[in-house]
This record gives sequence, C-alpha cells and structure tokens, in this order.
Amino acid sequence: MTRSVFLTGATGFVGSAIAQRLVSEGCALICAARDKTASLPPTARVVNCADFTVNDGWQEALAEVDVVIHSAARVHVMNDTESDPLAAFRKVNVEGTLNLARQALAAGVRRFVFVSSIKVNGEGTELGRPYRADDVPAPADPYGVSKMEAEQGLRELAAQSDLEVVIIRPVLVYGPGVKANFLAMMRWLDKGVPLPFGAIDNRRSLVALDNLVDLVHTCMTHVAASNQTFLVSDGEDLSTTALLRRMAKALGRSARLLPVPTWVLVTGARSVGKGALSQRLCGSLQVDIGKTRELLGWQPPVSVDAALRSAAKYYQENNKK
Repeated sequence: MTRSVFLTGATGFVGSAIAQRLVSEGCALICAARDKTASLPPTARVVNCADFTVNDGWQEALAEVDVVIHSAARVHVMNDTESDPLAAFRKVNVEGTLNLARQALAAGVRRFVFVSSIKVNGEGTELGRPYRADDVPAPADPYGVSKMEAEQGLRELAAQSDLEVVIIRPVLVYGPGVKANFLAMMRWLDKGVPLPFGAIDNRRSLVALDNLVDLVHTCMTHVAASNQTFLVSDGEDLSTTALLRRMAKALGRSARLLPVPTWVLVTGARSVGKGALSQRLCGSLQVDIGKTRELLGWQPPVSVDAALRSAAKYYQENNKK
C-alpha cells in the first residue's frame, strides 16, 4: 500500500476523481489546491499551490511522499485571449511541472506520474491508423507543444536521477460532471433537438473517467510502468453518430439524428470559422492501447455503455436545466 501521495489538480474533473479513489484505497493524501475551502476528501491534507512555477516551499509537504500525481495544468481553451498563448502554456505546463518534479526528487519521492494529453501525438488520425505511445510527437497547438516539452523535461530528469517518471496521455475524458461539448451534447439529446450528425463514419477513442483513474492508480506502483509512456482509452472506438445514439439510450431518449453528409457539415463549419469543431465531430482520432494492456496487464474496468449511464445519471440529477 502506498504510504503517501501528493496530488495536484485535486479540485478538477480528473483530479477530484483521483482523490476519491486514493482515499478509498487507504492512501495518505496530500492535495495541492488554490482554494483550501474547496470540496476535497475530509481526510486529505491540503496545501496551497498559488503558482507551481515559482513556489519553492513544498519540501515539507513532499517529505515522506512516495508518489506525486501531477494532473494540474493550464488546459486547452477555445479562443485563447493571451497575446502569447505558447508562453502562457509553457509557464504553467512546462516550468511548473519541472519545478515540482525537481522538488519531488530533492525530497526523495520515488515516482512522478504525469497526466499529459493525446495532443502530444497530434490532432487526428487516418481511419484505422491509431496513434501509438511510441510514435514521434506531432503537437499542432500551443497546449500540445507545452505538454510535449514537459514530457521531454521529465524524461531528462529521470535519466539523470533515480526518479521514476510515468507519462499518461488521455484522449477525451467523460463521466459524471463532464463539461463543455460533451455536456452540451447530452443537453441536446435530452431535449430532443434534431442534430445533423446521423451519417458520420469516423472513429474516436474516448476514455471514461473511472478508466483513466484506474490506470493512474495502476501506474502509481506497477514496476513495469517506470519511465514509460502510456495511451489510455476505453478500448472501443465509436463514430460520432454511434456515440450520440448510445448516449441518447443512456439518457432514456431517442436520438433524432439527420443523415447530413459529412462533407456538407465540414464545409459549413469551415465557412463560419468552426473548422476545429468540425474536426472533432467528423474527423477520426484513435489510439492503440496495446502497450498499456500488455506491459501493465491492464484492461479498462468500465464499459462504454456503463460509463455513459453514469454520466447520464449525474446529468439528470445535477445539470438538467
């Protein structure tokens, strides 16, 4: 049993789920959070993390810690208003990550688990040609570049020391409390809004929140995870059309999907400056989790339909408006 875990991003969508899992497993949990009044497990110790880049006072918090799980980040946002987005991402995602990792090393932490992003691999794949963990990175935006550079810095630190680094690149994460486009799709389906997405023959890899958390938990202690990079998904790729139908079923609704040709959707979206959205709806992004399965003996414990039902139940009880 892990003696002590230091978790960043503990109030976020992914981090809060990791925190709950760790507490349920009996771990001594230290959470780095900006707001000490935030909802966190009552047994967790909370330390302030106003700025990962300049904070050099974590030695006391990291003392006796076995594993750091770093899930905090400046996340990818649409319509970024920063004058220099790459510099803003680098400050938090590269400088902040490496600052924390160096302090962890100095404190004698054994393992550093870094929640990265599939955007390190790129923005999309050809149908049937999934990304693999050991592919050459090809990030296409500042967020992806910053995550790649953080990974590179962590690998260099691991090569020069005894710190074990584990990198996990999730695809789109969904589950109870999911926000953004996934939540919007649930609302459209729940209200019976006709959607022009009935003829999209792409494939997208997704990962249920519980599946991602389970892999993070596995990577905390698995001997074979040391200094490795893993991709993670549910192990079942879906078209946008199939996802909407199965999400509607989870909501107890009938999906009203109109079979508009994909080329019409893409052309229309690009004409109004929504090309990136059309890529996410109509393009493919698949990952091969063969390495994750084989090296760790890991299987996604939750099926797509069970995870969709869990997300739908939370939505119906909390977000339905």
